[in-house]
This record gives sequence, C-alpha cells and structure tokens, in this order.
Amino acid sequence: MRFNEVFPKLHLDPEVAMYFENAEISHIKKSTTGLNIRIYLESNKIIPKKYIIELEKALFTQIFEKFGANNLRVLDRYNLINSYSPENIYNEYKESIRLELETYFSLAFITYKDTDVIFDGDRLELRLPRGFAADNYGEELRNYFSDLFLKRFRTPVDVYITHKDRTLGKYEEIKNKALEREVNKIISETNIFEEKPKEEKENAPVKEKAHAKKEEKKSYNISYKNEDVLYGRDFPDEEIVPIRTIDETTRTVAISGMIRRIEKKPIKNDRTILMFDITDFTDTITADLFVINEKLAEFDEFIKKGAFIKLKGDASFNQFEQDIIIGRVYGIRSGTDTREVRLDTAEVKRVELHCHTKMSDMDGVSSASDIINKAHEFGHPAIAITDHGVVQAFPECLHASEKMEDFKVIYGVEAYLIDDDKPLVRNGKGQSLNDEFVVFDIETTGFSAHYDRIIEIGAVKIKDGKITARFSEFVNPKIPIPIKIEKLTSINDGMVANADTIDKVLPRFLNFIGDAAVVAHNAEFDVSFIADNAERLGQKIDFTVLDTVLIAQYLMPGLKNFKLDTLVKHLGVVLNNHHRAVDDAEATSHIFLKLIDMLNERDIFTLDDLLKKGKIGPEALRKLHPYHAVLLATSIEGKNNLYRMISASHLEHFYRFPKIPKSLLKSHREGILVGSACTSGELFSAILNGRNEQVIANIVDFYDYLEIMPVGNSEYLIEDENSFVKSEDDIRDINRKIVDLGIEFNKPVCATGDVHFLNPEDSIYRAVIQAGSGFKDFDRQPPLYLKTTDEMLKEFEYLGSEKAYEVVVKNTNMIADMCEKISPIRPDKCPPVIENSDETLRQICINKAHEMYGPVLPEEVSSRLDRELNSIISNGYSVMYIIAQQLVWKSNDDGYLVGSRGSVGSSFAATMAGITEVNPLSPHYLCDKCYYVDFKSEDVLKFAGGAGCDMPDKVCPKCGNKLQKLGFDIPFETFLGFKGNKEPDIDLNFSNEYQGKAHAFTEVIFGKGQTFKAGTIGTVAEKTAFGLVKGYFEELSEKTGTTIVKRKCEIERIASGCVDVRRTTGQHPGGIVVLPIGEEIHTFTPVQHPANDMKSDIVTTHFDYHSIDHNLLKLDILGHLDPTMIKYLQDMTGVDPLTIPLDSKEVMSLFANTEALGIKPEQIGGTELGTLGVPEFGTDFAMGMLKEAKPTQFSDLVRIAGLAHGTDVWLGNAQKLIQEGTATISTAVCTRDDIMVYLINKGMDSELSFNIMEKVRKGKGLTPEWEEEMRTHDVPEWYIWSCNKIKYMFPKAHAAAYVMMAWRVAYFKIFYPLEYYCAYFSIRANAFDYEKMALGKDKLKYYIADYKKRLETKELSNAEQDELKDMRLVEEMYERGLEFTPIDIYKAKARTFQIFDGKIMPSFKVIDKVGEVAGESIEIAASNGKFLSKEDLRRRAKVGNTVIEKLDSIHALDGLADSNQLSLFDL
Repeated sequence: MRFNEVFPKLHLDPEVAMYFENAEISHIKKSTTGLNIRIYLESNKIIPKKYIIELEKALFTQIFEKFGANNLRVLDRYNLINSYSPENIYNEYKESIRLELETYFSLAFITYKDTDVIFDGDRLELRLPRGFAADNYGEELRNYFSDLFLKRFRTPVDVYITHKDRTLGKYEEIKNKALEREVNKIISETNIFEEKPKEEKENAPVKEKAHAKKEEKKSYNISYKNEDVLYGRDFPDEEIVPIRTIDETTRTVAISGMIRRIEKKPIKNDRTILMFDITDFTDTITADLFVINEKLAEFDEFIKKGAFIKLKGDASFNQFEQDIIIGRVYGIRSGTDTREVRLDTAEVKRVELHCHTKMSDMDGVSSASDIINKAHEFGHPAIAITDHGVVQAFPECLHASEKMEDFKVIYGVEAYLIDDDKPLVRNGKGQSLNDEFVVFDIETTGFSAHYDRIIEIGAVKIKDGKITARFSEFVNPKIPIPIKIEKLTSINDGMVANADTIDKVLPRFLNFIGDAAVVAHNAEFDVSFIADNAERLGQKIDFTVLDTVLIAQYLMPGLKNFKLDTLVKHLGVVLNNHHRAVDDAEATSHIFLKLIDMLNERDIFTLDDLLKKGKIGPEALRKLHPYHAVLLATSIEGKNNLYRMISASHLEHFYRFPKIPKSLLKSHREGILVGSACTSGELFSAILNGRNEQVIANIVDFYDYLEIMPVGNSEYLIEDENSFVKSEDDIRDINRKIVDLGIEFNKPVCATGDVHFLNPEDSIYRAVIQAGSGFKDFDRQPPLYLKTTDEMLKEFEYLGSEKAYEVVVKNTNMIADMCEKISPIRPDKCPPVIENSDETLRQICINKAHEMYGPVLPEEVSSRLDRELNSIISNGYSVMYIIAQQLVWKSNDDGYLVGSRGSVGSSFAATMAGITEVNPLSPHYLCDKCYYVDFKSEDVLKFAGGAGCDMPDKVCPKCGNKLQKLGFDIPFETFLGFKGNKEPDIDLNFSNEYQGKAHAFTEVIFGKGQTFKAGTIGTVAEKTAFGLVKGYFEELSEKTGTTIVKRKCEIERIASGCVDVRRTTGQHPGGIVVLPIGEEIHTFTPVQHPANDMKSDIVTTHFDYHSIDHNLLKLDILGHLDPTMIKYLQDMTGVDPLTIPLDSKEVMSLFANTEALGIKPEQIGGTELGTLGVPEFGTDFAMGMLKEAKPTQFSDLVRIAGLAHGTDVWLGNAQKLIQEGTATISTAVCTRDDIMVYLINKGMDSELSFNIMEKVRKGKGLTPEWEEEMRTHDVPEWYIWSCNKIKYMFPKAHAAAYVMMAWRVAYFKIFYPLEYYCAYFSIRANAFDYEKMALGKDKLKYYIADYKKRLETKELSNAEQDELKDMRLVEEMYERGLEFTPIDIYKAKARTFQIFDGKIMPSFKVIDKVGEVAGESIEIAASNGKFLSKEDLRRRAKVGNTVIEKLDSIHALDGLADSNQLSLFDL
C-alpha cells in the first residue's frame, strides 16, 4: 500500500514528506511483546537516511508510543532503475551511510572514517589504514557494505578489504592509541558484547533499588564533618544530577552549579524569601530559602551572583512562580566551576582573521570585548574583527584592547561584494541586433557545471527579429535525477532513459548554434555547463554571449527582481511550463525580442553600441547578488578607505545588505587586504558551481589571500540536495583545491574560523537569534566558535602536518604582521572653528551683563562671569556657546522660545549669551531702572538655595521702581566642574515645529555637508530576548514533534546570551554632530541612513554617537511641545510669555487646589488640583507628589520636578523620608546640585563633593571611604542612605527651566482659558475623539464613567486610557463654562483647533475615519470655494466614501446634496 494510505494522519515537514509520496509499505512487524516495531518501506528513489530517522521519530511519537511500543525501526528497500551503478548508489548515499554507521554501528564508524572506498564495476575495495581499528573491526565494516548493497539496494557487490601500506609515523601511533581508547570506552559503556545471565538481570534492579534506599538512609544518619558545608546537612557528590533531569516527578534532589540571579522578597515577621537561580549551563532552576532578617548577612557571604555551590532539597511545583523550584533546602555546600576551560598550549599561536561580534546584524552573539579577551587569554598575537557589512564594533574593540600592549586588533569587515564589472556583451564581434542569435536554456541535475549533468537542452534561433528555428532534446545523464529536480522540472528518469548522452547531443546543439551569438537568462550558469561539457569532448567554444538578466537590469532597473517569471509578467510574455528548457528558451526568446525593441528606442543597434552605452544604473546595481569578501585595514589610510566604502555601501548601494561594488573596492584598495571569505565567497561558490579554470583563475587573481575553513562550517552543504557535496570528504576536496590554487597563483592560504560565538556551548544563542530571524535550519548550528591553535591544526590535519601548520599558523601570522596596530577612533578632539569665538562670546556676555546690571557690574556678577568665561575659553568651549547662542537667537527672532535642558542653566555665561533664561546666581533684587542690586541683605539670604521669585515684592530704595526678583542659586561647577574637567553638554528644547529649521540652520552656520545626525544602534533588549527564546523552543517543539518546556529561569539564562545583539540603527532625537571645515568625516566614522532607509535624506554617523563624542561636537537640538504651545498662546493672546510673573499666587494655588479655575473637585471627578494639562505636573503620579510634598513656593516646584525626573529619588526614597517626617521637600535630596552644595556647606572638600555628586547622580552610589568622610562632617545617616538609593538624578537647572515653561502654561490656563484649551487640544491631546468629547457634557460624562469603571477592572486598553486622559481635561473645560462649536467644513483646519464666537472648533484630525491627511485635502479644497454637493466634495478633496459618510453622520454636511445633478424640482 501507498505510504500515505497506511499513515494518512502522520504529520511530516513538507521537505521530508515529499520523499515518501511515492513510497510503499510492504509490511509491518511487531515483536511478541509488542514493544518492538519494524516497518518495511519500498521506494524507487533513494531517501536520505536523515529523513528515515525523522520518519522513525514521527511514527513513534505520533502513533506507536501510545500503544506501548518502546522501539521502532524503518527498514528501507529500493527498486532503482538500471542507470544506478554501485558507485552511483554510494555517491548519492554516502552521507546516509556515514550517519547510519555513526548512529547504529559506532565501532564500524570509527573504522570507516579513515577508509578509502574504491569501485571497479561490481567490485568494492575497502582500503583500510593499518592500526587497531582496522585490525579489529574491518570485517564488521565489510559485512555492513555487503548487506547494504544486497539487501537494501538489491545490487550484489563483491566487497573485499586491502590495507594502506606505509610506515606509521609518531603522530599516527598516537592517533591509533587514541582510537583504541575510544573503542574501549564505547565497549565499556554498552552491553553489546556481554549479556548478564537471565537470573542476574531480573534480580539486579531489586538489589540496586534496595542498595539505593540503604545508601539514602545512611546519608541522613551519618554526621559529616565537612568544611565545605555552608548551610544545613552534608550530602555526597554521588547524589548530584543534571538540572535538566528535574521534572514534576522529581522529589529530593541534589544539584551543582553557579548562582546567576538573586532576589530578596521581604515578608512578615522579620523574614525574607531569598530566591536564587542555579545553572549547570545545560539548564537552570530556582531555589528559595526563608531567612530571618538578622541572619541575611550570613547568607550574603555565599549566596552571591557568580558563586558555585552544591545544593540538596525538595523539588516541587510552586503555585506563585508557576514553575518547578527547589522550595525546601536541606543543605548547601561550596562548589567549583566544572566547565571545561579551553587553553591554547601551542608553542606558536594562530591568528583568527575572520570573526563576528554582536554587531554583525542578528548573526554574531559574542561581544567584541569577550572575543578579544579570549583571544588574548589564548595567547594569540592578534584577531581580526570582520562583522557583516558594518564596523560598529570597532569602538568597543578599541576600549577592550587599548591596554593590551602585546595584542593587536585587526579592523576589517566581511563585505557584501557585487561584481559591477560584468559587461552586457561578452566576446562581442561587432554583430548587429538584427543578426542571428540562439536563445537557449538547459535543465540539469544540480548547480555544479563540473559535477552535475545536463538533462535537457532547449533553444530558439532568431534573425531579423523573427524566430527561424528551434532545438529541443533530452539528454541521458547516466546518473539518477534527484527527486527535487524531478519535482521542479517534471523530468524523470524514464523520460531520459532512451535519450542520447551529452557526447552525442552537444555536437548537434553546437552545430545548431553555428556562428550565432548565444543568449540566455542568467547566462553564466547555462554557458558554464555547455563550456565544461564541450571541453570534455575536446571542443572549444568561442561564441558571443548575452545575458537577458543584465540587459533587463540596464533597461528596467525599477523591477523588484529580474527572475524569468518576473520579466515574463512585466513584458507580457507567455510561459507555459517554467523550468522546462524548451519552454524557458521560448519565453526568453520573446523577452529578448522585446528587449531589442527597447534597445533600438535608445539608439542601440549593434552589440558594440550595447557594450559602450549599456551601463547598469545604481538602482539595478543595488540588486545584484552579493558575494562575501573579507577586507582588512592594514594602515590608517586603509581604515579611512574602509570607512569610505562602508558609507557608500549604506548610502548608495544598500538593498537588503550594504553592498560594495568591485569597482569601488578597486578605487579604494590602498591599505586594504582582501580575503576570499567563506562558502558564500566568490571563490568557494565558483568551485562549488563547477566554473571553468579560467573563470576561477580570474577570481583568485582578485584576492590577496585565500581562506579555507573547518569542514563543520560547510556541512550544511551536505544537506543541500542542489549541491554536489555529499560528504565531508567533498568539502575537504574543495579546501584542497583552494590550497592548490594558492600554490599555483602564489597566494597565501589562511585557515579561518568564521567565528560567530565564543565557545561551543554558545551556539544556542545564535540558534535563538536565527530562529527569530526566520531561518529554517536554526537548530543545525555549525561549530563557529573561536578555536585554539591545536583545535585548528586538528581540523586541517588531512592536509598533512606541514601544510596544516602553514595555513593555520604561519600564513595567518604573516597576514597579521602586514596590518599595523591602528586606532579606529581618532584620539584628538576636533571642535568646529568659528573665527574670534572667544572674544565674541566674552563681548556678548559682558554687553548683556551691563545691559542688565548697569555700567558698573556688582562683584557677584563680575566675578562669576569672569570665572566662567575664563574656564569656558581656556578649555575650548567658547565655540559651543556661540553655536548655541546663534541657534537660540535665530529661533527667538522667528518667534519661538527655546527651553534649556541639562545643566547648561548652571552657567551664568549661558544666561548672558541668551542660551538659557535660567539665572543661576544666588537670589537677588535688581532694579532695571537705576541698577540697584541686593545680594546680601538678610531678607535675601533667607532664600539662599531657593528661587529669587519666591522673595517678597519690594520697591527700589533709590528710585521707587518695583524690583525684579532673580536667581536660582545654581553652582557653575555642576556644568563644567571645578577644574573644567567635566565634558559640557548644551541641550536645547526647540519647538517641535521649529526643530527641522534649527537643524537646517546648523548647515548655514557650518556649511553644507559639515553636519550629521547623531547615530544610534538598536540592540536586542532583555524582554525581546526572552520572547525570542520562548519562540525558539516553540519552533523547536513544532519541528521535532516533541513538546519542549523550559523553566522561566532557564529561558532568562539563555536570553542573557542574546541581549545587545544589533537589530537596527537609528538617530538621536535631536543630536547633531558637527564636522570641522577641512576635516573628512571618514577619518572619524562612516555614515549611513537611519535604519538603512534609502528613501530618507537624513545621514547619521555609523558609530553610536557616544563613541565619537570626545572627538566631534554634538549639539542636542531637541523638539518639544512646550515652546510650540507657548508660541500658539502668544499668537492667540498677544501676551509676551517672558512678562508672565513667576510669583503669581493664582498660579501657585493650582498646585494645591482648583479654586483659581472657579470649580470644585467634585465637578471634575474628584481631581483635587488644578494642574491637569500643565506640563510636568498634569499626571496622577505628579499630582500625588504635589499632594504629599505640599509645595508653597516656586523653588519647591523645582525640587519636585527634580524628584519626578530622577530614578529612585522619590519612590522608596524622598517620599518615605517625607512621610516619616525625617525630611521635608526643602531638605530632601531632590536634584544633583543639592548634594554638592550640601556637602560643601558641611565643610567637605569641593572637588570631593563634586565627585560624590557625579557618582551618585549616575547611580554608582557611595564608596565606604566617602561614607566615612561624610559622617566625620556630620552628614546624617538618612542622607547617606538616600544617596545610595539613587539611580539617576536631574540637574537643578533643567528642573528650573521645565518649571518656568510649565508655570507660563498654567498662567494661560487661569487667565486665558479659551485660548489655553484650544492650544492644548491642538498640540498635546493625542487621543481626542470628536464624537465622544465635543458633542456635549452629558455624552462626555457617560464615556468617562464607563472608562473609569473599566479601568478599575483592568479592561481599559492603552488607547482608551489615553482617551480618558484627554476626557478629564475636556470635562474640566465644560465645568468652567466653555463649549465646542460644531465642525464647519469651510472653517475647520486639518490639525489645529480654533476659536469662533467664544467657542472652540475642533480640527478634522480628531474625527474618527477622517484624520489629518483627509482633513488637509478638505481644507485646501474648501479654500477654493463652496462645494456643490457631497459628490463635488469627494471629487475636489479626493477623499473616499468613508470620509464623506463620517462627516455626514456628524451633520458636518447638512445642506449639501448627494450629487451635482439637478432634477425638475430644483428648477
């Protein structure tokens, strides 16, 4: 019966299933016990053994396991056609033989590995090397082959054994001894040679069980005196089991491993649950202990991350964790790291010239630092970092190696090389396009012209634009047609059985061609087969060759690809049976005729014209198939050239990959060594595809050195049925061929590892990443780890010891010696130069100071300004100030305020230069009429550390004018340090509407091409990695048919190896990197488009901007909504925001109640404060802080803003201290400046105080020495505790700038409510819904009630939560007596709300199903006059029916007829 009829419900992978479609099941046998199943399968096509094994697994798990079977074998038998000779069978089945021997016949496999298999007709010679394995197991191997051919393939073969006659060298003797040990180990681990007596077998389990119980009992009673016991009772090592064996059936268990994560959960009764994950690097499990708090410190001594322990306890399912954990621990002992440590013990070490890091585009999984440290630990003198297409690991490489004097990093890239030198006409002879052409196609048994065979030739002859003759013949390949080829072409063995062989067909075909030029689609493939076969027949071909792929790329570069079926569809050509030579040739001929017409339209009438004019354009160039090539920089100029090529590959030639044309490489080859790379390299591909010797010679000539790699790297080719590679020996033969080419062409051959991970066990991380990237073979990871010298020498021992040493050690060191030790990052600082910037800044600041403070500057002003300017100018930062000043002044001139960020507001020079409006001087009074100033009176000193605007109003004692109240008391050292040793950073908040103009203005300042966006690198985050690992095991379960369940802690362990792998690139939201005039960007970094978006006109740095911020100036020109809102409010009200008083009692009251709004909390859902919609203070979290902190003055708001923007500054820190009464909002640590000022005031050294502030603000805490110094200066314990809790702190100047913006918005909210709500809904309301919010208070209240109810039950979506936020402000607006007016299609704007007759009209963008784009179209159409009808609106605005229907449903189209047509009743 047919296989599918016997097992109709069996699920197999489609790639596996197709091998069994025509197979039959002859019979099924089972043993008398029913435990052993044998299935006999017949097929007329050879089925690879790996698929038989997969079938066995599927049959067992899906069908027979449930019936109690414990063993199943599929016995395959074959009925092959006569064209299969024994040698054919062996060549096709070679890898299956290897797999079967390795799986089922371990001892015979050891013998087979070094056996030569030689056929002579029906005789098979097994030539064994003399030695232990051959002497003992050669006969077993002979019997295997004899049975294989006779029983499985029904082809009797005479198998005999001979021996390789040679004297064994010392190495071979050592190898034979190792082989003997391997065999003895296999014998000792199996029972195949010795059967226990039946009686002994039956009794053994009982005895062993009783003995185990006795031992277990004994272990509990004996009192061990073991110093390794850290907790509880001792236990013997014999009880330790692998963690992976622990499941729901496990009870008491002992394990050994490393602690990788610790978590402490405080509980009642002064106890803590101490949870920790233990891994033995094959699996992970969580253990927990209930510890009395006073004993916690004792456990901290040995339960610490990275410690190795042995542990015994009870495993059980934990309901809270929803996982199996060890929840009752009996004992803990100290452990040791049992992982194998690989050492490189070679006297002379190799150099790895091909290595990938985590930056290698979701491919490499080890960090550059780890790789460099491991290579250095091995004693290697150098390593080359060669990520795919990028060089973003270079900065990390530099930092990891800069202190290694005896080690060199070679900087390179594994480039995606494209051959743009291919001519559209090869071997042209001046033919006209009207001359005779033969368009042909072939079908073959595979891709290699040397190893595979032609099975069909189809051709069409064309002359004068017409088809004149056809040629079509099958070819008998004398080998079986692979099943995949049969599926693809529908050509089977029977169809070619009676056909002539190639030695007869080819001469007829060449005679058909005659003197004509030949044309083919992807001609290199077809012509290579014809040329190779002609050469075997002693004939030389010399015809002109045209490729329709190349011509189409020239004529139609916009096509997504240039496959035959794509061109057929695009040009309207008929193709009936794709992948049949006769039909493909027919279709290609019609394509060629259409291409000729297109060429004629371009005045191309001859092949010479085509050769001269036919250059492939950049769009088609990007779509060329790339080959891999390794480029190594040998010098600084080489590094610069490498960066130039990386930039071009990303900016000009990116299509799926950043590609480097050969022509570009040729023009930038100075200082570059080019290696031939891996199996995806041009050389390996040419050999694999059987290209002729001349083609291969041309390829070899292009490279500086040739690469060969371990066999395991290329084993995937054995799985590829389109490849001629059927065994490891075939891979070795390719490597031998490359070695021979190196000798022939005098090119050094280097053994490289194509390293993608550090150690063998790290392969799972790459498997996870590749599974997430859609690779089907993710679970078959080649051994791409960093190998020692001895490991690499063993890989290439088949070349002979002398040649192996040459390619592994000698040549790799030679290449390394050719590369200088260079720095990929320039060490020098290169700020832009603005002529006379020092003097200009000084003059601007002094002029402004005199303008504010009068002709004679107060001491406090002059001394601060002089101190700052001297520090700024002497440290070279005046240019930065001038740039910021020009940008801010330009924005102000254009009507947009600019808010400062960061600590720039700490600089009084920045205030005087107009960069920030935050005045950092201590609080003071100033008369702007007579310049009276007060810094020192008692009334002023009371506000030290606070804000001048909080001081009481006063009039000038000299002239009676009302005094200004200035100053926020912020030290300059926060910005630049006491010694100018802190790198300053001027961040500016421009209006989001103006940001683009500000960026453009930098080009005006510095010149076009001198500014670049600051690049960023997006990597795999922890949560993403966790999801990838889960997805990996789900896919693996589906692929294997076995459910794989992993504990959460094990998923987290594996995920930790996948984090920080590069995923994409981006840009800093406002960062601009400035290149000085006269410098080239490529001496610093390559450049690219963000996320490789070829449609973007933005160019970013290729390196993450942090890597080069010590070289080049980075400006932070950020876009923010607050300046935009202030601009809108100023335009609508005419109020200058700079005149808004910062001491308004009404504004201050908003932070305590709603009275200034004229409403009560119960009117607005219980909201007690009036800060809804006020920046920084409008969220429930911020309002909660306000209610707890109870601010009474502006400076309190500054401190609250600092708390809100810090990490672990408020929650669990200042909040707790304020609640306990230990601190107040005035004394708690709120901003980073507080720490330095407080410690200096306590008498501590100013530089130490600055350093403490810097460490604490970055979350690095206090050292024990610092804590002791603070205590000696009477710093209270709560203050020290608070500093140690902090993870990040906000600068006071930044907080002050934010609060000033927020205060102004709040002012408009109170005194200009209509304008405020109009501006807010236009700019900040991201989730405003017209139908829910603008159609009256009652409808809004209904939705608010519904949303709040669903929020309590956690049923409200994120989008609805955003809507609720906007609803609350709309509710507040209604309660203040304000209303909306309905949409008027002639007045409404696309984006902005407007005020008409005291009411607010919403914009089109807030109407569901209309939106901003359609709204803009309607707005433009309405400006051209009234609409005649809804039909007219649809036509003129070019909007769809959905938009019209929505506008109609909200009555925005009332009065408009449906169409333009008039009826009699309209007349």
